[in-house]
Amino acid sequence: MTSLGTSKGVLEIAKFAVYVTVPIGLMYFFANNTKNLSKFMGARQYVVYPPEGPRPQSPEELREMAREMARKRGTQS
Repeated sequence: MTSLGTSKGVLEIAKFAVYVTVPIGLMYFFANNTKNLSKFMGARQYVVYPPEGPRPQSPEELREMAREMARKRGTQS
């Protein structure tokens, strides 16, 4: 092999080593100390919920409103 081919091989091995060790290292860092994970996750709000609005009316209330509207419509005609 030429020297150019050997240096590319070493570079590929080094990249592979980084790709494998970084996720394993991060998993080890967070899995062994849960305070690290809660500190990291607690610092960010991932889901922001809107404030709760008024509740919709119950089906009985809606039926009563429909009856009232029907009565008003029937008396106006």
